[in-house]
Amino acid sequence: MLETSLYNPVKTFLEKLGFAVKGEIGGCDLLALSDDSPPVVVICELKLKFNFELVLQGVDRMAASDEVWLAASMSTRGKGRESDARFRNLCRRLGFGLLGISGDGQVHVLLSPTALAPRRDPRRRSRLIDEHRRRQGDPVAGGGSRAPIMTAYRQEALSCAAALLGGPRRPRDLKQGRPNAPKILLHNVYGWFARVDRGIYELTDAGREALQRWPQPVLAGSG
Repeated sequence: MLETSLYNPVKTFLEKLGFAVKGEIGGCDLLALSDDSPPVVVICELKLKFNFELVLQGVDRMAASDEVWLAASMSTRGKGRESDARFRNLCRRLGFGLLGISGDGQVHVLLSPTALAPRRDPRRRSRLIDEHRRRQGDPVAGGGSRAPIMTAYRQEALSCAAALLGGPRRPRDLKQGRPNAPKILLHNVYGWFARVDRGIYELTDAGREALQRWPQPVLAGSG
């Protein structure tokens, strides 16, 4: 079993509570936002078992969120940390919610989060909210760390790459639907673009390989 197998059950659970949920944002396995303004920020970390490392991850997320949930598979014999009164008491004192996922994918609320007031990190919180809102869809299941994360920046860079399949273009020709196209082409973080003349860019072999790995729809400004 992989940690990503826990993602969909927890996502469904939080969506039923009215949150918009996306995975792997800013190092968080799962980030959920309410419709409020400003939104309620909920971070959930996933592990196959409840352990101290999961608690440490939760502590790190406290400054950027309103609620922290820790989710893990429940022990089949009922002898996991979720049954340890000391573990529950620690999470209760920290204000964490605990979610246990059974073998059939059911989510059980083992402990509800309490309204503590941890020290906030406004800049980190703002970055998380911005990435959640800019990312198109929910392309990455939370809990995985081996594959490149499909961030909002990578999504827009791929869209720029797709627009260059037809030949060299100017950055301003790509700005419709891609507001950061000039910066993306200039900085060329992934090595997908090459400047062939002043203000004109073409797609590199690395860019073509990226489009084979992550095919893109044809948008305005691509032709």
